[in-house]
Amino acid sequence: MARRMTLAVAQQGPVHLKDNRASVVKRLIAMLERAHSMGAEFVVFTELALTTFFPRYWMTDQSEIDAFFETSMPSNETEPLFQRARELAVGFYLGYAEKTEENGRTRRFNTSILVNRKGKIVGKYRKIHLPGHSDHLPKAPFQHLEKRYFEVGNLGFKVWRTMGANVGMCICNDRRWPETFRVLGLQAVEVVAVGYNTPTENIHHPEPAHLRMHHHLITLQANAYQNATWVLAAAKCGREDGFAMFGGSCIVAPTGEIVAQAQGEDDEVIVVDADLELGAYIKRGTFDFARHRRIEHYGLIAERTAAVAPTVDSDAD
Repeated sequence: MARRMTLAVAQQGPVHLKDNRASVVKRLIAMLERAHSMGAEFVVFTELALTTFFPRYWMTDQSEIDAFFETSMPSNETEPLFQRARELAVGFYLGYAEKTEENGRTRRFNTSILVNRKGKIVGKYRKIHLPGHSDHLPKAPFQHLEKRYFEVGNLGFKVWRTMGANVGMCICNDRRWPETFRVLGLQAVEVVAVGYNTPTENIHHPEPAHLRMHHHLITLQANAYQNATWVLAAAKCGREDGFAMFGGSCIVAPTGEIVAQAQGEDDEVIVVDADLELGAYIKRGTFDFARHRRIEHYGLIAERTAAVAPTVDSDAD
């Protein structure tokens, strides 16, 4: 029997350094309203949705850095988004830079929240797989300093039962790691929300643009299928003050098929009337975890981080 939920992805065009929170929130509200007009019950916004992708800049003044962070959520600037979502009875995922006090010290995370249709925050995730570097690369065309500005997330990969579905969250680079989705899959996830800000250019290893997009899509499709879940991926994209990030926002079905994809690199909403039971046959067959997983042979996944080659050459005499 079908269980239907209308799901939306709100792709976001560029946010420039000069853009203030209020102007960005107005754009988010406009997309929320557009999604609602198309029947959406849940909308996925992007990673670091409220600001430009500031990790591209080398900064040493902590007050300058902290200007990109939120100390509360909802904040005065974001409350209108929460209010409008309550009025429309639409849930959402929102990514932002979080500054908080924990255990007597200041901590900073790349964070996303899960908000239900009553405008209540029901879940929080902090990005675990931080990409990039922490040192200054003056010869690079731009920086990717997530390892400098954020700590590794400390909340784990969780799934929340909300709005009639099992919903999980991750952020950007997390989507490239199968462990992310398998941990969510082991909690019977049905919808995974992921926001991302991905530079079109790889500063560490030059890649053609088509390969960057291929890797983005193939990770979403493979992980959706292997865990029989819907995946909603929302980009912030276009050229922010001249720095390009790719789009490719999409909704992937539990079959691994892309069922909706953004066409450009500006504010755009895509919507799918999703059957949450679509992947049930996959969970009963190929990926029936209870019948087929062999955890006694997976020890290395949790015991080892780096790849280590065999120490003995099997072809040696």
